Amino acid sequence: MIILGIETSCDETAAAVVEYDGGFVIKSNTVASQIEEQRLYGGVVPEIASRRHCENISAVTRDALDTAGVAMRDIDVVAVTAYPGLIGALLVGVNFAKGLAYAHDKPLVPVHHIHGHIAAAYTLENSPLLPFYALAVSGGHSHIISVEDFTKFTVVGCTSDDAAGECFDKAARAMGLPYPGGVSIDKTASAWCAENPNSPWARMDCKHVSTDKINLPFPKGKGKYDFSFSGLKTAVLNHVNNSRQKGIDVDVGELCAALRHTIAVYLTEKFVSAAVGAGVKNIAMVGGVAANSHIREVLAKSATDAGLMLHIPPLSLCGDNAAMIAVQGYYNFKAGAVADLSLNAKATHAI
Repeated sequence: MIILGIETSCDETAAAVVEYDGGFVIKSNTVASQIEEQRLYGGVVPEIASRRHCENISAVTRDALDTAGVAMRDIDVVAVTAYPGLIGALLVGVNFAKGLAYAHDKPLVPVHHIHGHIAAAYTLENSPLLPFYALAVSGGHSHIISVEDFTKFTVVGCTSDDAAGECFDKAARAMGLPYPGGVSIDKTASAWCAENPNSPWARMDCKHVSTDKINLPFPKGKGKYDFSFSGLKTAVLNHVNNSRQKGIDVDVGELCAALRHTIAVYLTEKFVSAAVGAGVKNIAMVGGVAANSHIREVLAKSATDAGLMLHIPPLSLCGDNAAMIAVQGYYNFKAGAVADLSLNAKATHAI
């Protein structure tokens, strides 16, 4: 089976062709990024994102088909991100996919964006065995999800306010670092830790630390496995503002390292505890924040210590892409989740 995936939930216009024949083969995965333009505004401007999707979607899809060496007549299923995300951006992808499916008489399959991120783990040679727990962390989401089947998901914990990626982005902006904040903070922190290898912020173990110079709070969520990043974000902003008001230079590298380590420990502690408590042996971390080098290392060590098998997609499949949408589209199609032309995009949608 050959699936065409389309993804336009935020600021990445993406199309991919994935073939399933006992395993997934990504034949193409084209992404048109808006990072350079959106960086001018310090974050994603929804109206600009939607306009660029309109301009790019046809060419991106054509490139994905050409790279894969297939035509629309060879496609068996058209899968598209229908929710959640920026509504204007989603509408571009959904309506384009509806047009393609109708014109070529192909099944149209809607995909939940977070389900797509989880599906990126199925492309691994050693993919997680069902059931497993997934930590989905990105600019807009921070969820612990029980994956009982390829199309059956239960939320175990989620953030009550900001997502981890949002915390990174807003903290980076306060420190004068460029968008996307998560990438900038990771690079800046890694460089600082390389020069200060004995710093507590450079440790790989899952332990919250603080110093006399930087004391970031360890957040708490409403529920046992829920997250909250608003207070941590505010603490960074207060540290920066208070230092500037006192005429004290902010050591941006150290602050980045402290924030990165705190988030890594916070995510890892709750995620591993949830998995161990449920008795699952396989776990996966997915989403844009899963590309963070320190979070990957801290979670890997903690998972090994707890006897868990950790699965993380390659960096190319951590951020928004259409290959993951095509993979989940395959399972949705097999489950009979085919839409008609009344399909509409939704800015929010339960997992």
